[in-house]
Amino acid sequence: MAEPLVRIENLYKVFGSNPESVIPLVEAGQSKDDILAATGHTLGLQNINLEIGKGEIFVVMGLSGSGKSTLIRHFNRLIDPTQGHIFVEGVDVMTLSAKELQEFRRHKMSMVFQRFGLLPHCSVLENVGYGLSIQGLGKDKVREKALHWLDAVGLSGYEDQYPSQLSGGQQQRVGLARALCTDAEILLMDEAFSALDPLIRREMQDQLISLQHKLHKTIIFITHDLDEALRLGDKIAILRDGKLIQVGNPEDILLHPADDYVEAFVHDVNRTKVLTAAHVVSKVQLTLTGRTTAQQALDTIRERHADYACVLDGKSLKGILTLQDAERALNEGAGNIAAYVRNVNCVPDSAELEALLPRLLIQKENQPIGVTNEDGEFTGMVSCSKMAEFVS
Repeated sequence: MAEPLVRIENLYKVFGSNPESVIPLVEAGQSKDDILAATGHTLGLQNINLEIGKGEIFVVMGLSGSGKSTLIRHFNRLIDPTQGHIFVEGVDVMTLSAKELQEFRRHKMSMVFQRFGLLPHCSVLENVGYGLSIQGLGKDKVREKALHWLDAVGLSGYEDQYPSQLSGGQQQRVGLARALCTDAEILLMDEAFSALDPLIRREMQDQLISLQHKLHKTIIFITHDLDEALRLGDKIAILRDGKLIQVGNPEDILLHPADDYVEAFVHDVNRTKVLTAAHVVSKVQLTLTGRTTAQQALDTIRERHADYACVLDGKSLKGILTLQDAERALNEGAGNIAAYVRNVNCVPDSAELEALLPRLLIQKENQPIGVTNEDGEFTGMVSCSKMAEFVS
């Protein structure tokens, strides 16, 4: 198993005049509210342990006060922990000197802020190239790279504008281009899209997904919006009152919530937007080939009390043979069932249920849909009844 790019170990953060004195109370199990009442200290994070893989979008989510924004500021040591370790590529960030930390922030991590964080007196081009400028890169090279990333986020032609002349969505694209321009391996995105209107927010999510397919950055993304977390995240961590409640991929979070708190979070989520055909496919035990005789096919279907059998050509689905068609083939004296096989639609197992559901509904006689893997091999069927049971 590959070594994680980022690893957090036993991380605690307590805000107050003597935070170390509070750690024993936390370890003894006292609540955040009890600690505040007794000591005047605020518990920000409690024993956080995380591993983040290279090239994944890792989403940290929770409600206001959960500790998610506090956590992201530990990755680049904008906040130092009360206790614990932060490893990036095996290096403990807590051991870096002031100069080493400055270089680490300039070259290893970039940050995209909720309120854009642009320099109002600088042009769009100057904002995008700012990180490279403070690294000492030549003016022509800075301009070349800044123009490249402006084009990548769809803002070619805006380089001489100023932030005040742009819409909120455009300003956030500038912030994203600035973060990408330094070629930092890790992007920290703190509620980066939450200040945007819903339609613009969706566009920015699309933009990030598209860029990630090309760039394969490691992105640590903070949000309070579960729909956004499920849409963007390869992995999701859910925080509550500074404590890590659950970590998993979107399917794990949605299908296997760790407790009542997470279950309440996911209760109203539209599953069809998150889950895929792979989650509802039924493995098929009853299969035939085109060379199967009509009598054999009919006997097999009747023995299983089935409505149909899948007909395979090697590892591919040729179609289905219904009970009625098997009877017809026998009555008409057919040598085999090849001419009686009905074609069925197939989808890849990565197809979202949201796109699959309408296709199922227009099928004649509730006919199922076949599912294939990435190699085009048949893996099973999806029926209307199975879909309805799963979605409900």
